[in-house]
Amino acid sequence: MVIGDRLRELRELKNLSQGDIQQRSGLIPAYMSRVENGHTVPSLETLEKFARALGVPLYQLFYDGENPPKPPDLPEGRPQDKLTWGASGKQARMLHRLCRALGKIDERKRKLLLSVAREMAARSR
Repeated sequence: MVIGDRLRELRELKNLSQGDIQQRSGLIPAYMSRVENGHTVPSLETLEKFARALGVPLYQLFYDGENPPKPPDLPEGRPQDKLTWGASGKQARMLHRLCRALGKIDERKRKLLLSVAREMAARSR
């Protein structure tokens, strides 16, 4: 899913213009246009502004079903951060830097990187 497409879809479903979103969120229309056209990847803070302006919960920007997605079943007695790589500490900082770097590369290079990662994962099995 491309987040810009989803934002445009939700905005049009609510019959709102980019100007309406601007008044509700404080974001400038040029920025909103760049996000909707896939030229800019918004931060989580900006996505929260979009969600508030659209009057939807944040998860609906990523999920198009009627009800919220079911949370994953985690084993009892183990903290979640022990189960997820990158949830805290040095790994979290590294993951954050990786996400920022991936947000800056163009689509062609991102696809190449993902295909290399898939190939490496398949070979490690």
